Amino acid sequence: MPQKLLPLLVLSALSVGSAAAQKTSKPTPGAPYSAAGKKAKVYTTAANTTQRLAAGDALAFQPAGQPLETQVCVFVDPGHTFQTMLGIGGALTDASAETFAKLPKAQQQELLQAYYSPTAGIGYTLARTSIHSSDFSSGSYTYVTDQDAALKTFSVQHDEQFRIPFIKQALAAAGGKLTLYVSPWSPPGWMKTNGEMLHGGKLLPQYRQAWADYYVKFIQAYEQRGIPVWGLTVQNEPMATQTWESCIFTGEDERDFIKSYLGPTLQKGGLGNKKLIAWDHNRDLLYQRTSTVLDDPQAAKYVWGIGYHWYETWTGSGMLFDNVKRVHETYPDKNLLFTEGCLEKFELAKIDRWDLGEKYGQSMIGDFNAGTVGWTDWNVLLDETGGPNHVGNFCYAPIIADTKAGKLLYTNAYYYIGHFSKFIRPGAKRIVSSANRDVLQTTAFRNPDGSVAVVVINQTDKPLDFQLWLAGQGAKTTSAAHSIMTLVVN
Repeated sequence: MPQKLLPLLVLSALSVGSAAAQKTSKPTPGAPYSAAGKKAKVYTTAANTTQRLAAGDALAFQPAGQPLETQVCVFVDPGHTFQTMLGIGGALTDASAETFAKLPKAQQQELLQAYYSPTAGIGYTLARTSIHSSDFSSGSYTYVTDQDAALKTFSVQHDEQFRIPFIKQALAAAGGKLTLYVSPWSPPGWMKTNGEMLHGGKLLPQYRQAWADYYVKFIQAYEQRGIPVWGLTVQNEPMATQTWESCIFTGEDERDFIKSYLGPTLQKGGLGNKKLIAWDHNRDLLYQRTSTVLDDPQAAKYVWGIGYHWYETWTGSGMLFDNVKRVHETYPDKNLLFTEGCLEKFELAKIDRWDLGEKYGQSMIGDFNAGTVGWTDWNVLLDETGGPNHVGNFCYAPIIADTKAGKLLYTNAYYYIGHFSKFIRPGAKRIVSSANRDVLQTTAFRNPDGSVAVVVINQTDKPLDFQLWLAGQGAKTTSAAHSIMTLVVN
C-alpha cells in the first residue's frame, strides 16, 4: 500500500480579487516593476524525495545584467499582463460524494481542508458537478418520470442523500465562495433517438424546449438549496458515443440549440447572468467547434466561453495547446476554461507513479500560457477501486480514499495542482514567463496583492541550475529532476 502523503502547511492565504477578463497584453500602469531588495520564497515537490509543497530557503535578488547564452534563465516580466485567473479546482461528482460519506468524520474534515483551505490545503476555488447522472455515479438516474415533457415531476431528491450535502460542505470549507458550474452527460432516454441515456444518440427535436427547461429547473433547485451556480456547459463531450451517459451534438446542433432554445430559456428563466460554456470536449476539435458556434452572432451572444478536456491523447496525439491558443487569438472576447481531465485505467498499486502529477503540470502550464482562465480537474475523490463508476470506467483522482482502512492516500497529482491553486489566486493576471532551455516549462501570474508566482517544471532525469531573472535582478536556484517548484516574489 503506498504511504499516505500528508498535506503541508505552506503559505498564508493570498488575496482574492475580481475575475474581470483582460484579453490583450499591455504595460501595467504605475511604476515599473522592480525586484530589487525582494526575496523569492520557494516551494518544491520532487521525485525520490520527501519534498511535497515543501518550503525552502528564500532566494535573494542581486543585480543581473545581460545574461549570456550559456546562463540558464527563466525570464519574468510583470509589466505585461494577459488573462485574469477565474479559479482552479475539481469536480464534485456523485462518486466523490458517495466515497466521502464512507469516510470517518476526521478524514472528511481532512479532505475538505486539504482541498479548500488556502493555508492548510491547496485553496480550490472552482468546482463542477453533473446535471443528474454521469459515469461517475452508482447508476443512471434523472430528475423526472418518463414522458414528463412538462417537467411536473422534476425533483433533485436523489442528490440530497450524498451530493448536495457534500457540495455544501465544500462550499463552507472554501469560505462560502466556490465558483460552481454544471454539466449534463445526457438528456433522459425518452428524449433521445436511441431511447436510452447511454451509448450516444441525439436529442429528439420535439424535446429541445423541454430539455432547455430542464437546465433551468436544475439550477433553480440547487440555488433554492443554498448552492449558487455560476455557469453551465451545454453538453459533456458532445462528439463521443460512450458506454455511459452521452449524447451527440454536432457543431450545428449545438449552435442552433443555444440560439433557439437554451440561451433564450435561460434569459426567460431569470438566469441570463449564468455563464454559458460551449463544446466541453477535447482540444482536437476545439477550433472547429468554436468557429461553428461563435461565427453565428445569434448563438455567440449567449456564450461566455469555450470549455475543453485533455483526452485527445487517446488518438496517440500529444496535448494540443496550439489549438487552445488559436481559439484565444481568433475570439479574444470569449473565455477558455479547462473543464475536465484525469488519468484513466486505475490501479491502486500505481497511485505513487510520478507521471500522474507531471501530466497535470504540463497541461496547466500549456493551457494557461495559451490563454485559459480556469482549470478544473475531474473527481476530487475516488475510492480504492477508482470508482464508484457504473460502467467500470475506473480512473485516478488526486486523493484516493481507502474506505476499508478509513484513510486518505495522496497522489503527487494533488501536490502538482497545488503548486498552481495555492499560489495563483482568483483575480491574478498572467504575466510573461519565458525559459531559455526547453527542459524548463514555466508560467507566471501576478496576484491581486502584488505578489508574483512563478511555476517551473523539470520533467527530465537531471537537475538544472538556473537564474530567475526579473527586470535586471537575478536569483539563483536549482530545478530538481522530475520536480515542480513555485517561486513567490513579494
